[in-house]
Amino acid sequence: MHPTRRKFLLAGAASAAAVALPLPAFAQSAPRVVVVGGGFAGATVARALKKLAPKIQVTLVESSATFTACPFSNGVIGGLRELSAQQFGYDKVRADGVTVAIQTATRVDPQARTVGLADGATLNYDRLVLAPGIDIRWDALPGYNEAAAEKMPHAWRAGAQTALLRRQLESMEDGGLMVMSAPANPFRCPPGPYERASLIGYYFKTKKPKSKLLVLDSKDAFSKQRLFQNAWKELYPNHIEWVSLSSGGKVTSVDPATNTLTTDFGKHEAKVANVIPPQKAGRIAEIAGVTNQTGWCPIDPVTFESRQVPGIHVVGDATIAGGMPKSAFTANSQAKVCAEAIVKLLAGQTPQQPKLINTCYSLVAPDYGIEVAGVYHPVNGVITEIPGSGGTTALDAPKDVRTTEAAYAEAWFRTITSEVFG
Repeated sequence: MHPTRRKFLLAGAASAAAVALPLPAFAQSAPRVVVVGGGFAGATVARALKKLAPKIQVTLVESSATFTACPFSNGVIGGLRELSAQQFGYDKVRADGVTVAIQTATRVDPQARTVGLADGATLNYDRLVLAPGIDIRWDALPGYNEAAAEKMPHAWRAGAQTALLRRQLESMEDGGLMVMSAPANPFRCPPGPYERASLIGYYFKTKKPKSKLLVLDSKDAFSKQRLFQNAWKELYPNHIEWVSLSSGGKVTSVDPATNTLTTDFGKHEAKVANVIPPQKAGRIAEIAGVTNQTGWCPIDPVTFESRQVPGIHVVGDATIAGGMPKSAFTANSQAKVCAEAIVKLLAGQTPQQPKLINTCYSLVAPDYGIEVAGVYHPVNGVITEIPGSGGTTALDAPKDVRTTEAAYAEAWFRTITSEVFG
């Protein structure tokens, strides 16, 4: 990416993180906002609301006391970092004045404007923000269900599945075949399967040089494709093979008893199988009635209010967000815009047209990073990338640029997790 573009994006990120508005005057003394989901989107919107308008009563509902971040979790699978480096708590969120309820939200009543919790409690809201992330579509791939995931992990929600896939790789004998299936769009973190493939390639090259990864893909094209494939050709020619949709890469069924993945072109029996299945918005979004037939959530691109249920906003991976990919940076950017819009709506004001930012780093090796970035705005009701606003790492970038991008990736992860949870 061109240095001036990087500076523009970083400056935009900094300004988005430091939005300062005049304190609003509310029609009632203490509006209530409930946020469901404590990831990069939910925790960001909860804290931003308190900073923008301290009088708002903000409750964050999250089922786990510890958040495990997906970005950089491929490094855990590749043996480059510990799972504990991915885990964060909510003490600093509480310190901002947010009430944190470690509970599962089980029901939403949009008419009564209430959220029900698993312990039987009920929360009232004036505005509700859903940041539920993704759920796996367990009915989308024949043979793959929750029991199968214990044999053929997806590791697409970081945590126990991440650790399981890592253990399977460690126990696999050198010379074994690993098979990964990648889903059709849309899904969480479009470059994620290919970063994972890269770091598994690195692990094989350095620890199990006779082993190989076969990537079976339901697509003919993917994010940062030329950058990844150039790197694989250079670094892992004997360790990674990618099979496109047109070449028979779409997995049509799996058999966990034999660790077999079947395509229209044949069967592949794996020593280790990583099945990344189709996805949809987190369950509470469906319960609240904000998903459509796609399983994702259509939103107003200015306020992130649901197009289906008034008073409910949706941010992060669960949304249908036009040109914006489903990433942690996207979630963080959307959350800030949503928080500002909610403050204005509660004060009877009109939200401004936003600009949103995304940047995504991927590691191909510990010292080899690549990047894609962009700036977005609403056009005719759809979030659209501003032409010329971003770009990718140059295909012919020299080694020192790749090393610098890897360092930027580490710095990005430290910065965003510190901002959201620290």
